[in-house]
Amino acid sequence: MKFSVFQLSRKGGREKNEDRMGYSYTKESCLFVVADGMGGHPEGEVAAQLALQTVSLDFQRLARPKLDDPAEFLENALLSAHHNILKYAIANNMEDPPRTTLVASVVQDGNVWWVHCGDSRLYMVRGSKVMARTRDHSYMELRGAGVTSVNPDRFNRNVLFTCLGSPSRPFFDVAGPTELHRSDRIMLCSDGLWSSVSETVIARELGNKSVSRAIPDLIDAALRKAGASSDNVTAVALEWEMPGAERFVSEEDPSAAGAMPPEPPAEPDGSKAQPPLP
Repeated sequence: MKFSVFQLSRKGGREKNEDRMGYSYTKESCLFVVADGMGGHPEGEVAAQLALQTVSLDFQRLARPKLDDPAEFLENALLSAHHNILKYAIANNMEDPPRTTLVASVVQDGNVWWVHCGDSRLYMVRGSKVMARTRDHSYMELRGAGVTSVNPDRFNRNVLFTCLGSPSRPFFDVAGPTELHRSDRIMLCSDGLWSSVSETVIARELGNKSVSRAIPDLIDAALRKAGASSDNVTAVALEWEMPGAERFVSEEDPSAAGAMPPEPPAEPDGSKAQPPLP
């Protein structure tokens, strides 16, 4: 596989960073994850961390060196993350479990798959055009999609109707496979980014810059737009088969990136997969 990757997280105007991000890979498959711990509930950062760890460990266990069924893996990993958050709440006698959104993506065999729950998003950009993006599990998105059964007077349409860690089984969407073309960009981000930066700007920045330049610029733009009240802002992005690319990684806020392994998982013979070559 040939790709470059860049990840960055900043806490913005919040006291702490409840976002978590990371990626992991073998020589034939790679995983990217963003989780955004939800405010209004206790220990959102713990829920996000548990989600990231669960999905990552499942990937390391099953990608030997690639996944048998990426879509099935993503669904099962998401549900495992949800159950682990509930187990944590029970073990700590919490009446209100911690909660988090999740978006995760697998790239394998020249295709991309993704799963999401909540309003952390994935964008797929080709050239300067958004080819695909996830649709938030919020009342606003339901109304935007023409679901008229939702009464906007009864709900804050920005409120999510599902997440990991809720008492009920989470609602989620799985997509793919979608074939990747050379220089396609895939970005996973928390709502702190997309709520302050338009889709047009996202497409322009990702379409015209390397991910190592586009992600810091997008995050800076989101922080400027939101000002002192900025949410945590987090993004992980990859650029597929960019000729001459190097492999860039940034973890400016270590608290948001601490759950992913610093090296690829072992192959069945105990060897370590090598970083993708440019």
